[in-house]
Amino acid sequence: MIAPSSASVVVVSRGRPAALCRCLRALTQQDHPRFEIVVIADAPGRFALAEAGFGRIVRQDAFEEANISAARNRGLALAAGELVAFIDDDSVAEPTWLSRLLAPFADARVAAATGHVLGRNGLSLQWGASWIDALGRSHPLEIDPHEYSLHEASPGAAVKTEGTNMAFRRALLAQMGGFDPAYRFYLDETDLNMRQAQAGQIIAYVPGAQVHHGFAAGPYRRADRVPRSLFEIGASTAVFLRKHTPAGAQPSRTEALRKEQRNRLVRHMVAGAIDPRDVGRLLATFEDGLTEGFARPVTPLPAIGPPEAAFAPLPGTGPRPGRVLTGWWWQRRRLRAEARARAAQGAIVSVLCFSSGAAYHHVRYHPDGYWEQAGGVFGRSLRTGPLVQVVSPAARRQREIARIAATRPVDTMLG
Repeated sequence: MIAPSSASVVVVSRGRPAALCRCLRALTQQDHPRFEIVVIADAPGRFALAEAGFGRIVRQDAFEEANISAARNRGLALAAGELVAFIDDDSVAEPTWLSRLLAPFADARVAAATGHVLGRNGLSLQWGASWIDALGRSHPLEIDPHEYSLHEASPGAAVKTEGTNMAFRRALLAQMGGFDPAYRFYLDETDLNMRQAQAGQIIAYVPGAQVHHGFAAGPYRRADRVPRSLFEIGASTAVFLRKHTPAGAQPSRTEALRKEQRNRLVRHMVAGAIDPRDVGRLLATFEDGLTEGFARPVTPLPAIGPPEAAFAPLPGTGPRPGRVLTGWWWQRRRLRAEARARAAQGAIVSVLCFSSGAAYHHVRYHPDGYWEQAGGVFGRSLRTGPLVQVVSPAARRQREIARIAATRPVDTMLG
């Protein structure tokens, strides 16, 4: 059996120390046996690492600049793994995520890989397989829903890697100069994908490599996804148009993007999330960003050198036993206490906590290190399923255990 390649997981964090610690807790439960964690964080994030005990087991570096591309490049410079994966601080990875994401690199032709991103309810697909054209528009990418598939990019048709679920060959990404710092926020990985397309690189899509992305509040958006400012989105959009969109198509595409942002803000206004006056204010920040972005310096990217430190694998990773605990909502205190205890002993714990009705299910990763699913015994888990499921509690438990087993280890006990 061929030993798995060494890997580095880079996490960039700014303004979200609690989310960062939750992300790292899930990473310590990965079943990949040879990886290190590199954290590039602001002062609150680094303080949280020390308080939570992560400072002793992860490589970290201070970074206060509000520029995700530059921060990712700093992480790449420190990363010593043959392969480098990226995940956002407001995401949590399923225990099998890294192993599955990196599996396609056994084929020497593969330059990068990406996978499914689940949304806030922990069950619905937030971002699936897609490709990007020269106007920056996203299109569905046909994939095998069960196995990973390989896709050769071509100029003007780039396979999209999701920023919170992507991996690359370190040497190749470093040679390309990593991420363009002209994209301080937004479209940074999309620009990289367009450059990969120019080189005809092969990208793997791995549906089984799954992360949960919660859209935590941050400097650019609130927890309900309402933007605080559209300046950097406007600026990055302008940089993308300059670099990748034919000059003759830039004016019409810019106007279309203006309309998209206005429609987005109007939807938030109708939902009561912002006041009418906020629409004009936020649109003005978008226009200011466009103006700045069309003038922002764009220069060739220098190659990033060899790793600045030796590989420092995270201790205690690798396959772990799974344990499923099930019960009713009124038993949740006992279930959670047992889940904490078993997680502390090293198990991957999934809690199924049912109510008696048809409430929709939600899944979350608890900061104490276990997964919890709650909902009605007759309610939907996958949103593509029937609205009401007429099934016995025992059969429903087995059905959900079978679904969970696709991405994390389970046992056959019902608790």
